[in-house]
Amino acid sequence: MSIALVPKGNSNRRSFLTFVLAGAAVIPLTEGAVARDEHHSANVIEVGRDAPKHARTQKTILTAVALRELWLGHIFWVRNVSVATIDKNYSAGKAAEQQAVANAKAIAASIQPFYGAAAEDSFFKLLAGHYGAVKAYLVATVAADAAAQATATQVLASNAEEIAALLSKANPYLEQDAVQGALLAHGGHHIQQIRQLNNREYEAEAQTWEEMKNHVYQIADATADALAKQFAEKFS
Repeated sequence: MSIALVPKGNSNRRSFLTFVLAGAAVIPLTEGAVARDEHHSANVIEVGRDAPKHARTQKTILTAVALRELWLGHIFWVRNVSVATIDKNYSAGKAAEQQAVANAKAIAASIQPFYGAAAEDSFFKLLAGHYGAVKAYLVATVAADAAAQATATQVLASNAEEIAALLSKANPYLEQDAVQGALLAHGGHHIQQIRQLNNREYEAEAQTWEEMKNHVYQIADATADALAKQFAEKFS
């Protein structure tokens, strides 16, 4: 399943906004966050499944590469914030958080040429809400505050619902429930990673990182395909 918002005719990585979400070997957003898909299958629901299949154009491939970089930046800097917070390295945490926010701004700003400044602002607020909920869960985990963890988890889930509503309205190919489910799974990855880092379960966290990375790569690739289907004239 793919979610795509695209600006006018620019293939630069900062000129594409995409939130394409594919459920594959991901952790459901629950407090335990321990379920694992041992098969690691790519269970991707494609946008426009009834559309004719076609080979990827060069622009589609380049778009996928650019989107992979943006998504990888998201999980990379959030992980750095987590490590620094757990280690009480405040200067490193501040620097990592600045980069995490800059990454969210880059994603939000990329829709402005197509949807306008108001859409950019709305989407950035939702992206900031996603990061804020993850950060709240991190702080609660370090403090061993189960009640705060539960609250942060609920905020993360509510934010996923809001993002899904926005994106499903923006793209007629999307089903809101499917988008929301994929966002919950992405949030679950964050939760599992934080718990593993806090518990010094580094080998397990390394596996979670690989799953997160592969998941966001699927997101990027599915997004590029969705853009090519929805805006075929831009990718011909």
